[in-house]
Amino acid sequence: MNILLTGGRAPAALELARAFHRAGHTVFMAESLRGHLSQPSNAIKADFVVPAPRQDRDAFIVALKKIIEENKIDVLIPTCEEIFHIAMRRDELPCTVFAEPMNKLIQLHNKWEFVSTAVDYGLSIPETTLVKSMDNLFHAFTNWRKIVLKPIYSRFATRTLILATLKQASATLTAHPNSSWIAQAYISGTEICTYSVCHDGRMAAHTAYQSTFTAGQGAAIVFQHIEHPAIFNWVKTFVARNHFTGQIAFDFIQTADGKIYALECNPRATSGVHLLASNPRFIEAFLRPQLDCITPIDNSSYMLSTAMLIYALPAAFKKNNIKQWIKTFLTSNDVILNFKDPLPFLLQFRSLLAYLKLAHEKGISPTEASTFDIEWNGEE
Repeated sequence: MNILLTGGRAPAALELARAFHRAGHTVFMAESLRGHLSQPSNAIKADFVVPAPRQDRDAFIVALKKIIEENKIDVLIPTCEEIFHIAMRRDELPCTVFAEPMNKLIQLHNKWEFVSTAVDYGLSIPETTLVKSMDNLFHAFTNWRKIVLKPIYSRFATRTLILATLKQASATLTAHPNSSWIAQAYISGTEICTYSVCHDGRMAAHTAYQSTFTAGQGAAIVFQHIEHPAIFNWVKTFVARNHFTGQIAFDFIQTADGKIYALECNPRATSGVHLLASNPRFIEAFLRPQLDCITPIDNSSYMLSTAMLIYALPAAFKKNNIKQWIKTFLTSNDVILNFKDPLPFLLQFRSLLAYLKLAHEKGISPTEASTFDIEWNGEE
């Protein structure tokens, strides 16, 4: 099959490219970031630079359509937030698009809509309220002594306030008067992430992993599969009730007494891809809807070594956690390093430098810069 992936800047996209290539498929990549992580991979037959979907969606869709037609693409698989721009115009693309239409994705990407959907399904969610005014905020602090405040459209927890004071929360709402937020009752516990591949409400692949080291307070950078029946059943129920097709990921918190609560949803590829790629049947999960649900075949630990050095090492020194960092770093496999496909690892700093340059130009963080041209935040 001819497979077109988008979002090649993400390590998960590189992992998918390599996995499809190993399975005998021909892989093409479309990205708006020049010199992205996956571009030099020998798993990719051709890499195409396309217009930035956030800044020019029309041109982005036209470019994808041309790539699909000229290369006889069978399946398009979005991996990052460009999925929302693709979903809006998926009917215009002349191939199978492994993504739900936009009205369904909004239910998951919008944090308030996701909470409302999960509640309708009878699933466990932290107590949550929509915050659109100062009155809403005061009401939240009246209900809960400890709260978490986050925009309804956000990623990597870049603007999330954990255990925010009323003064901090008020200042944040004042600084972003046109944004909608949610406030949730703070729950202490262990963070666990999931990633699943689904077809019409059936899970074909699934993994869960604890978030031990992160880039800032958001994205996990070390991954190790764990068996967690309660979370598996939560995800299975949500996917079935939603009749979901595509890639979907959830962030959970587990309390000391074992209760689980889903915090948010990402209807796209996430780092769980690295764990499932070890299973030789992983690619079948995308192409065989009736496949019995597969999981990782081992419990090996995987990491983004560059992020471990840039983000986790300074944090480990601050938290006096250097022994665990050393042990993790020495016993984990780097997800980008592959001796049969070495260039993505050797050239990965090209994309990092691009993020730093854009961050400086726009006055944002490098993490925010990494999705600046592809993200979708509720705009028409």
